[in-house]
Formats: sequence, C-alpha cells, structure tokens
Amino acid sequence: MEILLAILAAYLLGSVPFAMISAKLFGLADPRTYGSGNPGATNVLRSGNKKAALFTLIGDALKGWLAVFLAQQAELSGMTVGFVALAVFFGHLFPIFLKFKGGKGVATAAGALLALDPILGLMVLGTWLLVAYVSRYSSLAALIAAGTAPLYSALMHGTNGQFAVVGIIAMALIIKHWQNLQRLMAGQESKIGSKKMG
Repeated sequence: MEILLAILAAYLLGSVPFAMISAKLFGLADPRTYGSGNPGATNVLRSGNKKAALFTLIGDALKGWLAVFLAQQAELSGMTVGFVALAVFFGHLFPIFLKFKGGKGVATAAGALLALDPILGLMVLGTWLLVAYVSRYSSLAALIAAGTAPLYSALMHGTNGQFAVVGIIAMALIIKHWQNLQRLMAGQESKIGSKKMG
C-alpha cells in the first residue's frame, strides 16, 4: 500500500501544470492556445515573458526532483524510487488536471534524474545546455540529451534498474519529440525564443 501511495502521490505531483499556473500569475494567455500548444516552458517563452518561462521551467523541474527526493528520504526501496521517478514524469506527460494532455517532460525528467543520480542528471543537463546553446533548438537538445542519458547510465552503473528507468524516460522523450524531429529534418523547426509554431 505504501508503494502504491508513493506512486500515486508522485503522479499527482507530476500532473501539476506549472505552465498554466505561470500563465495565471503573469496574466498570459493559455499556453495551449499559441505556438506549439504545449504546456511547457519552451512554449511559454514564446509569449515573450521570460520570467513566466523561467517560473514554468523551475516548477516543472522541481516537481520531478521533489518526488524522487521525498521517496529517497522515506527510505523506500530503489525499485520504488525508480517507479516514483517514472510516475512523476508520466504525470507531467499525461496530467489528470489537463485531461491527460501535458508537456513534453524535459524539465521534469531533468529534475527527477538530478535527484535519482546527481552526476547523471548533471551530465544530461550539461548535454542539453551545450546543444541548445550551439544550435538554438530546444527540441534537438532534448533529443540528444535523451539519447545519451541511457548511455551515460550504462557507462556509470551498467545495465541495472536505474538504466531501465532512464531508458524508459528517454524513449518517452524521443516519442514526444517525434514531430519536432521531423520538422528538424525538414528545416522547419523553430528556434528557442521564436514565436512560430514548433
């Protein structure tokens, strides 16, 4: 019962839509009505309000980190902590508060990984930042960071339970960014800060 409650609590925490909260706090339009229609930090940035985008980014990352951290502090088993990481991540992707239509999960995944394994989380985050800085494409950064995350995990710890959790998150991120990948290949993807569709 304790395990199920932890997973449910993580899912509900992941479902908290910080993009929507940010829109309310900063007096912005519903982020689902412009840009990519995605309730996430990158799309909120398309509103032109950097503070709102930063609030969304920090909130989405913090909920991922907090869910895993609390599970660790409760001294739950490693397997349960892994399930909690997945639950908070999928809560963001399929939030009950937004009729199961959520964001793409990059910030929440980063937060969960930072709590699960700080070194791994920093390596993945560093990869995202490097690619985003060089290319100016948030989606490309997310795809490359997701693709390298399981590799980093395997190199550091082998193909253990953590590798499985990281692999599932990585696959989900790539699937959620599939349309972005197609636009990148067609040269139609918008860059960070652009107000165009993307």
